[in-house]
Amino acid sequence: MDVRWEEFGWERLGDGVGRRRLPGWDATVGLVVGADAVLMYDTGSTLREGAELRAQAQALLGRRVTHIALSHPHFDHVLGTAAFSGAEVYGAVGIDRVLDGDALRIDAVTQGVPAAQAAEAADLLVLPHHFVTGEWTLELGGRQVLLANVGPGHSGHDLAVLVPASAGSPEIVFCGDLVEESGDPQAGPDAVRTRWPAALDRLLDLGGEDAVYVPGHGAVVDAAFVRAQRAQLAAEFGVS
Repeated sequence: MDVRWEEFGWERLGDGVGRRRLPGWDATVGLVVGADAVLMYDTGSTLREGAELRAQAQALLGRRVTHIALSHPHFDHVLGTAAFSGAEVYGAVGIDRVLDGDALRIDAVTQGVPAAQAAEAADLLVLPHHFVTGEWTLELGGRQVLLANVGPGHSGHDLAVLVPASAGSPEIVFCGDLVEESGDPQAGPDAVRTRWPAALDRLLDLGGEDAVYVPGHGAVVDAAFVRAQRAQLAAEFGVS
């Protein structure tokens, strides 16, 4: 697929697969392109950010984003979703019970999002239409991607995306904030610490030794990095 990722500030990860590291919190947004459909993984922290991502995808591909997968229910990953009118939205089962507009607005403002932008995004908060219990295969036209409910861990509702290997491209795993490269993994009040290392085991099972792993924040990593972060978290949380 002839997509000029770098011209729009995106990083090419494989054939028809790219990601952008957003300013502010260095959060990753992923894009997977099929012949008939386009999947975006996370949507940014405000409607303004979501609208920019929508416009970039349109400029890159000449068509709109049709599917969205939300990695977990934190403001910097979900508050741009309302910018993608008509897209089918997927999340881990139960995420709808914790996606609370007021709580997301408060968290966003606390972290530096302008109050008016946070309020606008919270008022228009979009809940997923589809809930992933185990694994869900999406057909994008000429390629399939796997949505995998691998949590809990960083949150109670962590959803990864596996893009299978294709000619010239390795397997790619979008990890959400289960994996972080640009700083230590953040364990907030909704983290399930005792289950987080097991969630990383499931990511490694999904991708295998030769996969590219895309953290929720930071540079792309390999399986060795994920294993090392698993060992770090297991020691910190006192689990095996």
